Amino acid sequence: MTITEIFNLFLLASTIHGFLFCTVILFSKNRREKSMLFINLLVLVISLNNLQSWFIAKNFFAAYFYLDYIHIPWHFWIAPFFYMFLIHYLNIEKQRKNLIKLVVPVFLIIISIRIGFVYFYSSKNTADIAYLFEKYTSIEEIISLIFSLSIFFYTYHILSKKEKLFANILSFDNLRWIYTFFKIGGVAYLFWIIALAVTVALDFKGFIYSYYPLRILTTILIYWIGYQAIIQLRLLKERKNLRNQLQFVPSGFASAENTNEELDEVKKLQFKKIDAFVTSHKKFTETKINLESLSNDLDMSSGRLTLLIKLYAKKSFNEYINEYRVELAKELLSDASYKNYTITSIGLESGFNSKSSFYLNFKKVEGITPAAYQEQQS
Repeated sequence: MTITEIFNLFLLASTIHGFLFCTVILFSKNRREKSMLFINLLVLVISLNNLQSWFIAKNFFAAYFYLDYIHIPWHFWIAPFFYMFLIHYLNIEKQRKNLIKLVVPVFLIIISIRIGFVYFYSSKNTADIAYLFEKYTSIEEIISLIFSLSIFFYTYHILSKKEKLFANILSFDNLRWIYTFFKIGGVAYLFWIIALAVTVALDFKGFIYSYYPLRILTTILIYWIGYQAIIQLRLLKERKNLRNQLQFVPSGFASAENTNEELDEVKKLQFKKIDAFVTSHKKFTETKINLESLSNDLDMSSGRLTLLIKLYAKKSFNEYINEYRVELAKELLSDASYKNYTITSIGLESGFNSKSSFYLNFKKVEGITPAAYQEQQS
C-alpha cells in the first residue's frame, strides 16, 4: 500500500470510530451534561472533516461540480467547541461569553461566500477554477487559523489565569489532562502553520502530504480528549458524591482553642494541636497541601512543624500526610456502599494527586495494592 492509501484508510477508520463514539455518548447517562454535549460535537466535526477529506481523496464528487467544490470547513468549529466544553466542565459558563453566538453567523457567512464563489466561477475554465479554488480555500484557511488560534489562546488564558473562578473544580481535579491537551494542541497548530506555509510557497498548487501529520495528530488528539472527558467526568462526579457523604469540615483554622494556642506551650501540646487540625479539617485530602501551606494555616514556622511531626509522629511530613490518606482510603475501600466507585476516585478523594501515587503509597503502608485490599474486604 502507498502512503496515500494508508492515509485514506486512516481517514475512513477514524471517521467510523468517531461516529460510533458520538452514538455511544448520545445514549449514555452523561448525555445531558453540557460539557459532554460539546465534547461530542467536537468529535463529530473532526469525524465529518475526515469523511469529507476521504470523499475528496477518492474523487467521489468529481462528476458533480457543486459538490466537488463546496467543501464545508468543519475545522472552523474545533476551537469553539473545545472552549465551550471547558467552561461547562469548569462550571464557569455564566461568567464567560458564549462563543457559539459569535461563531454561527461567521460560519454561515463563510459558507455563503464559498457557495457564491462556486456559483460565480461555475462557467469558467476547469483549470482556472481549480487554481482559484485552491487559492480561495487557502485564504479562508488562514483566516480560520487566526480565528482558531485566538480562541485557543483565550481558552488557555482562562485556564491558567482565572483559577479563582473554578476553585471548586480544582479541589476535585488538578486539570493536568487539559494542560496536556494544550501542549499537544500547540504542536498541532504548528503543523497547521507549516502545512499552510508550504501551500502558499507552492503558489497554492497544494502539497497534500504536508497535511498528513496535521490530520493524524489532530484526529488522535480530539479522540483522546473525548475519552479523557468521559473518564474525568466520572471521577469528578464520584469524588463529589464521596465528599458529600463524608461531610468534610470546611478548611480553615477557625477553632478558638486552636487559634489561641500560646507559642510557649510544650511541644507535645503543639503536636496535638497540629494533629487535631489535620484530622478534624481533613487537610490530608487536599492534593496541594504541603509543609508551607500547613505551617501558614497553623501560624507556625515550617521548621517547627517538621520538627514536631518528626519528634512525635516519627515520620517525615509526606509520610505523616500520606498515612492519613491511606487510612481514609482503607475505610472507603472496605465500605460496601462505595463498591461501585472506581479505586482511582477513592484514591483521589483521599488526597492523592494521581492513581500511581495512590498505589505506590498504599502499598508502601499496607504492603498490598488498593485493589488487593478491596478484594480482601469483600
